[in-house]
Amino acid sequence: MSSYAVRAQPRHRKDLTSWAMNLNAFEARARRVLPPALFHYVAGASEDAIVYGRNAKAFRERSFFPKVLVDVSNRTSKTSLFGVDYAHPFGIGPMGFSRLIARDGDVTLARAASAEGIPFVLSGASLTRMEEVSAAGSSSWFQAYIPGDEGRIAALLERVEAAGFRTLVVTADTPVNGAHERAVRHGFSAPIRKFDLNLGWQGITHPSWLVNILLRDRLGGLRFRFENVDADPGPPVFSSTLVRDMKRRDALTWRHVEKVRQLWRGNLVVKGIMSADDARTCEAVGADGIIVSNHGGRQADCAASSLDALERIAGQGGKLKLMYDGGVRRGWHVLMALKLGASFVFVGRPMLFAAAVAGDAGVRHAIRLLADEVSLNLALLGISKPEQLREIEVSKNSSCDWRSASVV
Repeated sequence: MSSYAVRAQPRHRKDLTSWAMNLNAFEARARRVLPPALFHYVAGASEDAIVYGRNAKAFRERSFFPKVLVDVSNRTSKTSLFGVDYAHPFGIGPMGFSRLIARDGDVTLARAASAEGIPFVLSGASLTRMEEVSAAGSSSWFQAYIPGDEGRIAALLERVEAAGFRTLVVTADTPVNGAHERAVRHGFSAPIRKFDLNLGWQGITHPSWLVNILLRDRLGGLRFRFENVDADPGPPVFSSTLVRDMKRRDALTWRHVEKVRQLWRGNLVVKGIMSADDARTCEAVGADGIIVSNHGGRQADCAASSLDALERIAGQGGKLKLMYDGGVRRGWHVLMALKLGASFVFVGRPMLFAAAVAGDAGVRHAIRLLADEVSLNLALLGISKPEQLREIEVSKNSSCDWRSASVV
């Protein structure tokens, strides 16, 4: 055998590596596994999905000028954030209803992230008790939908701290829920209606989901609750009479964030920041960092892309840790966000789809795929670590041709 060749094991046709070669592959497979109402809830966006498309377009508009003939044999993507060392400069963002999408979804995501050395942010709209998720993985990030009622804030924060979380992410861009027309059109609502014939048929025609999630543990899926919206367990996921209580989130102001800062002793991050003015206010009220995000296109469908917002906010300076989410599907997307000012990047939908189709193994494979692409692109750009991105120039062409990213 040539000295330039190594022997590789043949791929089995059912092996993840035989079909999941990038993050987009998991969405295609999940469409077959999940009932349409749940698939379109995860894959969809608000109204006409314009912002969802903008997030993808913003990456296509930008390109790097690589360097060549540089020794990149010792490259690494290890990153430190809030004093913690992570294996890669990305983590898994918060996503609600995960336990209804994937078997033990929240625990699966936490466990896989911990095994691969990255953070996982547990959603306040999750269906698994935060204490159980905290015990399953070493990640210590919790995302809260802070109630507009100040009297309920302290009790929630006490519970989060007691559960072992050290970084609190306050989502600020949900005074009301976005108009998820695509999900509603396919039968999704929150809470989910009991005894809905259309949803019942969707479950019957997707037996693996039905058995692994809804019927498991003596119809355990029908007993799911919003476990972490408050200090006490919230309402059931399945109901024919209840409506979802927004906890007066439309009354939330910076005064409430200041209250959180007074009570919370760990790292405080505000998610959903899109303007430089709001970023400066976050710094003024004592936040440690922000996640620049338009909620993955799930809220205001008239908003700018998260990447454009990141570039504007980073250009204003400041001491906050800037983090990013929105439209990340490739390793070079991670690097572009880092180049434009982010210290860290979060990825959502693809990781949940990976959990839905292949559990722990699927999420770990998805993490490795993205990590391998980050490493590959570091090498192709001629640098050995993310910090050296400052040496690489970027071009922006706002009139570039791009493939449609519509998810309507």
